[in-house]
Amino acid sequence: VLGLSSMSLAAAAAPRRAAFSSAQWVLIALMVGLSALSYFDRTIISIAGPTIMKEFHISETAMGTVYSAFLLSYTVLMSVGGTLADRFGARMVLTIGGLAAALTTGLTALCGVPGLGSIFGVVPSFLLLRLLFGVGTAPLYPSTARISADWIPTTAQGWVQAVIMAGSALGAAVSPILFSRLIAAYGWRVSFWIAGAATAVLIGAWFFCVRDNPTGPDLSRRPSLSLRQWLRLLQNRNLLLLTIGYVLLDYFEYIFFYWMYYYLGQVRHLSERDAAIATTVLFLTMAVVMPFGGWASDRLVAARGQKFGRRIVPMVSMAAGAVLLYLGASGFGVVATVALLSLALGASTCAEGPFWAATIEISGSQPGAACGILNTGGNLGGMIAPVLTPLIATRYGWEGGLYFASFLVMLSVLTWFFIDPSKKISE
Repeated sequence: VLGLSSMSLAAAAAPRRAAFSSAQWVLIALMVGLSALSYFDRTIISIAGPTIMKEFHISETAMGTVYSAFLLSYTVLMSVGGTLADRFGARMVLTIGGLAAALTTGLTALCGVPGLGSIFGVVPSFLLLRLLFGVGTAPLYPSTARISADWIPTTAQGWVQAVIMAGSALGAAVSPILFSRLIAAYGWRVSFWIAGAATAVLIGAWFFCVRDNPTGPDLSRRPSLSLRQWLRLLQNRNLLLLTIGYVLLDYFEYIFFYWMYYYLGQVRHLSERDAAIATTVLFLTMAVVMPFGGWASDRLVAARGQKFGRRIVPMVSMAAGAVLLYLGASGFGVVATVALLSLALGASTCAEGPFWAATIEISGSQPGAACGILNTGGNLGGMIAPVLTPLIATRYGWEGGLYFASFLVMLSVLTWFFIDPSKKISE
């Protein structure tokens, strides 16, 4: 349901040349749904965060560490997950990882007192479960990139990758309202069990409905797990520049995922209900706008070639996002602030489709591993943002923390001046 809803938000942006089969549409819907539910699962800790912080007297900095714990294991194992997907198939790798993510989401309910918090301490218990959740989640996007490389034509790759990433925005948009209502009705513990069960159901649908490629398995074409191939990827100039740019973009995005609900509620003094609604508006804007970046990039690739088509969209969109975030943090009224922040997030994330499409297109036989490297770098930025942002805010105010994010995403724009997405990594 989440996948189909996200797709309907972006249906108008579907590229005209992509005459997808029913099997391709099912695949796309499931990838979007998994993306949405993954971000629902990873952001609900921030929705439960204020309640947990009050119940167990946890500081902002300590809670930021809990948020980043997921990103530590998720980031470290991202490339491993992509390499495994290249070698053993995305269907099985994602299934095993997804079931692990579902279980650890549910087990988060046991981190308080009574529960694991009585044995290990509350904060260490949350840290442990978030680390394990990251292990299960790590193969997700490299696996979808691997399977997209086999199922989706180049003329639609930017749009499909953007729609998958738009699923993440949908999950983040739904989580403030839905999870806060679940907490109000059942408490935060039961709510985590419900989220884990929903994840397990969708993973089951993935396992039964998806195959690794349209023609059936061909293990002979899958790359071995060799150091030489890893070094070939790591030494590629274009992949390194894409990864550096993605580090900076993800820093920008993860401030929204982990701290914007808190910023609007505690810093701008919105009620819990209004903060939830405003946060939802932010991510719905992202979900609606993001696919247009992938669509525009695909159309420009067809008209002007890969080098121009993949570069111009992220350069323009991220520059616009940086300016809009700067304005959004400048002390305007609540309505203007929410509007500017929404447009900032939407504009900057138009770069998502081109980032992933360019990485798939240059990757040769290892799109899973290459996209794993890309997302490893990206999530280094995401891992730093939840901790560094409140530290900057302590010294320079929350405006300073947001201004810093604007500066970093402008640096990401500069990396695209030196990227040539038309050059494939040699076999």
